[in-house]
Amino acid sequence: MAVANVVPQAHVIEAGTLAAAARATGEATDLRLILLDLKMPGAVGYSGIALLHAERPEVPILVVSSADGAGAADEARAFGAVGFLPKDSDLGVIERAIAEALGTTPLGTTPRGPGPTGDQPVDAVRREVANLTPTQLKVLLAVLDGKLNKQIAYDLSMSEATVKAHMTAIMRKLDVQNRTQAALAARALGLDLRH
Repeated sequence: MAVANVVPQAHVIEAGTLAAAARATGEATDLRLILLDLKMPGAVGYSGIALLHAERPEVPILVVSSADGAGAADEARAFGAVGFLPKDSDLGVIERAIAEALGTTPLGTTPRGPGPTGDQPVDAVRREVANLTPTQLKVLLAVLDGKLNKQIAYDLSMSEATVKAHMTAIMRKLDVQNRTQAALAARALGLDLRH
């Protein structure tokens, strides 16, 4: 395993789904790096990066994925990843990327400029999505799935009033007026991409 080659004393925690990864991320006491596959079960678009970044913003996230193109790498970084590697990368390349990620400045402390497109409004919304809390991201993803507040409340074991409070916070952060606009903003950022 590439991590063991870079850090022989590392304790590796594996998770087969995004929900399990979020749980492990929240519970781990000495987490130094997250290796994430964009297409793991439960992930929608770049939601895995945003969710795990919200859970532990100080831990670097390195994406290893079969998603194609520089656009995927740019999007991954916009949502909080420190790097992006194609799954078919040479083992040496993966090991170097892991070593570099372990030496990076914690996320959130390095200012990021506009993305390669220079599309500042989109970049601003990306930053806001990346700054949503884990629960707010779960609520937003449920809205993308077309769920009503009552269904979201049941699924997330909270009251409808709490769901409404989270939606209000989400809309304020994304600078939108309603759920539909929040869903459209999230879709525009790739959170609704089914891989």
